[in-house]
Amino acid sequence: MIAAGRHDLAKFHERDQRLFTMTQDFQFLLLGLGNGAVYAALALALVMTYRSSGVVNFATGAIALYIAYTFAFLRQGELLIPIPGLPKTIDLGGDLGLFPAMLIALAIAAALGAFLYFALFRLLRNAPATAKAVASVALMLAVQSLLAARVGTNPVSVEAILPSDVVEFGDLRIPQDRLWFAAIIVALTVALIAAFRLTRFGLATRAAAETETGALVTGLSPERIAYANWALSTMIAGLSGILIAPIVPLIPVSYTLFIVPALAAALVGNFSAIGPAVSAGLAIGMLQSEMTHLQSTLDWMPQSGMAELIPLLLILVFLVMRGKPLPTRGTLVQSTLGAAPRPKNLLITGTVWTLIALIAMLVTTGSYRGAIIMTFTLAIVALSQVVVTGFAGQISLAQLTLGGVGAFMLSRFTVDMGIPFPIAPILAALVATVVGVVVGLPALRIRGLPVAVVTLGLAVFLEAFWFRNNEYNGGIDGAHIKDPSLFGIDLGIGAGENYPRISFGIACLAILVIIALGVVKLRTSRLGASMLAVRANERSAAASGINVSRIKLTAFAIGAFISGIGGSLMAYQQTMAVPEAFTAVGGIAVFAICYLAGITCVSGSMLAGIMGSGGIMFVVLDRVANVGEYYSVALGILLVVTIVAQPEGIMADILKRIDQLRERFGAKETGAAAEDEGLHASLTPDDITGTPGLLPDTTVDRSAGEVVLAAKGIGVRYGGVTALDDVSFEVTEGEIIGLIGPNGAGKTTFIDAISGFADAEGSVALAGESLDGRHAHQRSRAGLGRTFQGIDLYEDLSVRENVMVGTTASLGRGAGNPPLDDAQMAQLFEVLHLDKVTERPVRELSQGQRQLVSVARALAGRPRVVLLDEPAAGLDSTESAWLGLRLKAIRDAGTTIIMVDHDMDLVLDVCDRIVVLDLGKRIAIGTPAEVRNNPDVTRAYLGSAHSGQEVPA
Repeated sequence: MIAAGRHDLAKFHERDQRLFTMTQDFQFLLLGLGNGAVYAALALALVMTYRSSGVVNFATGAIALYIAYTFAFLRQGELLIPIPGLPKTIDLGGDLGLFPAMLIALAIAAALGAFLYFALFRLLRNAPATAKAVASVALMLAVQSLLAARVGTNPVSVEAILPSDVVEFGDLRIPQDRLWFAAIIVALTVALIAAFRLTRFGLATRAAAETETGALVTGLSPERIAYANWALSTMIAGLSGILIAPIVPLIPVSYTLFIVPALAAALVGNFSAIGPAVSAGLAIGMLQSEMTHLQSTLDWMPQSGMAELIPLLLILVFLVMRGKPLPTRGTLVQSTLGAAPRPKNLLITGTVWTLIALIAMLVTTGSYRGAIIMTFTLAIVALSQVVVTGFAGQISLAQLTLGGVGAFMLSRFTVDMGIPFPIAPILAALVATVVGVVVGLPALRIRGLPVAVVTLGLAVFLEAFWFRNNEYNGGIDGAHIKDPSLFGIDLGIGAGENYPRISFGIACLAILVIIALGVVKLRTSRLGASMLAVRANERSAAASGINVSRIKLTAFAIGAFISGIGGSLMAYQQTMAVPEAFTAVGGIAVFAICYLAGITCVSGSMLAGIMGSGGIMFVVLDRVANVGEYYSVALGILLVVTIVAQPEGIMADILKRIDQLRERFGAKETGAAAEDEGLHASLTPDDITGTPGLLPDTTVDRSAGEVVLAAKGIGVRYGGVTALDDVSFEVTEGEIIGLIGPNGAGKTTFIDAISGFADAEGSVALAGESLDGRHAHQRSRAGLGRTFQGIDLYEDLSVRENVMVGTTASLGRGAGNPPLDDAQMAQLFEVLHLDKVTERPVRELSQGQRQLVSVARALAGRPRVVLLDEPAAGLDSTESAWLGLRLKAIRDAGTTIIMVDHDMDLVLDVCDRIVVLDLGKRIAIGTPAEVRNNPDVTRAYLGSAHSGQEVPA
C-alpha cells in the first residue's frame, strides 16, 4: 500500500509539473504579444507601402524609432529636431499630455511619409525593386545614424501608455499592456481591411496596385494614392514605436532590426494581404518569447540566438516553398545592377595603385597608417560583394557576417589549435565558405530582393547565435588571435610606438592585390561570363547549358572565402575577434557602401574600402572636419542621391568619363552611332540572292532521315487550364520544322516543355536518348539548343561574351563535339553579319542584330536540334528573307531546326514540314503545300491570305 501510494504521489507530482510547465509556456506565449504587435504593425506598414509604390521599405523600423523618440521628447515638453546644425530640441514650455504628444507625433509621421515619397520614392517609381530597396536601406542607415548622433545610444525610458496592471487567468499572470497593444493592432487591422474593401479610397488603392495604367484611365491618380498610403503606413509604424517604447526602452539598433521579423510577417502575406501579415507578426512575437523561455530552462538548447531563428525559419519556409529553380515564362526580368565592364590596362593600373598604396603606408604613421590598412581589409570584403552581387546578381547582406565567421574561427585555429599563418586564415576562410554555401542554398529557388531578406535574417541569427554567445565566441575574455609570422618574420600589427607595423600593412596589401587579380581573372573567364549570364537572365543561361544552381552556389562560395580572408585580417588587426566588428547592421552598411562606390567592378571595391567606416576617408574627415558621428548619415544621404542620379554607382560614372576622354583624345572606339543601326542597312543584293557561307561543321556521324527528336504525348497544365494536350511528332535529321498556330495555341509552351522550362507530361528523346527528368541546362548540354521569344540576351555583356556563354552547352559532350575555337567563332560571326559588332554591348544593337546574336548564342553550343522562337520578330520582309537564307545554311551545316514564327512567308519558304497547333492540340502536320491546303488549318490560322498561294520551291 505504501509503495502504491508513493507511486500515485509521483504521478500526481509529474502531472502537476507538466501542468506548471504548460502554464509557463502559455504565459510566455502571451508575453510575446507585445513584440508581436510591433512586428504586426511594421508588417502592416510594409504591405501598405509595397502595395502603393512597390517599395520594400527596410527603413520602416528606423522610422518607427524616430517617431518613438519624437513622442518621448514631446512628453518631456520638447520637440526633437533631427537636422544637424540646428538645436537638438525646441522647448515647448511644458510637458505635453499623452494624447497631445501622440497626435503631434503621428502628424509628424504622416508628414514624414508624404515627404519621403515626394523627395525619394516618387523619383524611383519606375526603377527596379532592388533600387527602391537599396534606397530604403540607405534611408534606414541615415535615420539610425542620425538619431544615434543626435540623442545618443543609451536606452531612453518612456512612461506607461497602456494599463500595466497584471491580469490573472488561473495560474497565468499577464501584464495588461501586452494584451491592449495586441488588441489595438488587431482592431486597426480589421478597420483597415474594412476600409480597403468597402471605401472608395480602398478600391482606388487596390486598382492602382493592380495596374497604374488602368487606374489612370478611370480617373484615379496613382501618385495621390501613394502619398496617402505612405502617410498612413508611416503613421502605423510610428504608432507601433510609440506603444512599444514603454515596454522596450528606445535603442537605435534593436528598433531598426525589428524589420527582420516584420519582413518575415509581410512575406507570409505576400506583401499584399494584410490579415495574414498581421497574424504572422503576432505569431512571431509569441514564438520568440516562448523560445527565449525555453533556452533559459532547457540545458541542451543554446543560450542565445533561438529567438532570431524564428523569423529566419518563417522566411525560408515561405520563400523557398513558393520559389522555383528557374523563373517562369512571362516573369518580368529587370536589370537591377549596372554593367560589369571588362578590366582594361590591368598591368599599368594595378601597378600604379599598388605603388600609391605602398607609398601611402610608408609616409604615414599611427592612426592614419591603421586607416590605410583597414581600407585594404574593407576592400577585400567589398570584393566578395562584387563576386556575389556584382557578378552573380545575388543580393547578399551577410558578407560582413561571413567575415565574422572567418575571424572567430581564426581564434580557434591560432589560439586553441596552434595552427600557424597562413594556414590558419585559409582554414578559417574555408569554414566561412561552407557557411556561405549554406547562406546561398535558398537562392537556388528564389532570386532578387528575397535573397537579400534571407541573407539579412541569417546575418541577424549568426550574430546572436554565435558572435554574441559566450558559449561559442571565446567567453568573457573574448576571442584572442595569435599574431601572424612567416619564415621567422613577425607580421603582427604591433603595439605602442610600433603600431601599426609596416610589415603587417604590406602583408594585407599583398593579399588584397592577389585577391583583386583573382576577381579580375574571374570576370574575364568562362565562369565569370556564366555568373553574369545568370545575373542577367536565368532562363536564358539555362538554355545555354549553364547549371544555374551550381553557378549561384559557386559565387556564394567564392564570395564567402574572400570575406573569410577579409574578416581574418580584421581580426589580426584588432588582435581579437569582437562581435561589434561584424554586426548585421554593419553588413547592411557594407552592402550600401559597395553599391554606392560601384558594386559591379573591382575598382568599385577599392573605392568602397576607402569610403568604409574606419577607412582612410573616414579618418581624414574625422580629423579635419570632425564629422565622425555624422559620417554614416552623410554616406546614407549620398547613397540616396546616387541611386536617383547615377544608379550604377560612382565608379561606373568615373569609368564612363574616362572612356569619353579616351575617345576624345584619339583612342576612339567604334560606337553605336558610328555603325548602321539596322540589319537592313547592311544588306546588299548579293546577301539576298547569293549562297551563304556555311557554319562550322557540327556533324557527328549523322545520316539524313534519322529521327533526331521525338516528342510523344506532350501535355502541359497550369492549374485547371490545359495549355498543351497530347502533342506528338518526330523530327528527322536535316529538317527545318515550322511550328505555327494562332496566339495561345501552345507553340512557345511546347518549346518550353521539350527544353525543360515547363513541367510537362509525355516523353522527349534526342537522337534516341531520353531527356525525361533532365533539367533545362542538362537538355541543352545533350544537344537541344533554343532561343526565346523575348530574345533574352545578357544586356551588359558584349556580343562575343554572349555567344561565348552559349559554348557552355557543348562542354561535357566528349572530344567529338568540342567548344568552338576562335576561328570557328569568327566564321559564325561572319556568316551572321555580326563580325563588326562583336565587342559592342548587345544593348546598343538593333532589333535585327539582337535576333542574330540570340541565334548565334544558341548555335555556339553546337546543338543537334535548335529551337527558334520567333527569330524574325521585328524584321521587315527583306531582312526576313535574308534570315531565311541563313537558316537554310544552318540546316545545311548539320543543325536541325524547329522554328516558331508568325511570318508565314518565311515559314512557307524555309520549312520542310509544318506542324500546326490550335488550342493546345495538333491539328495538322505535313509539307507546306499540304498544310496550306488543309481546310482545318485555313479556318484556324492561315485564312485566305495564303490559300491558293504557290509554295516556293
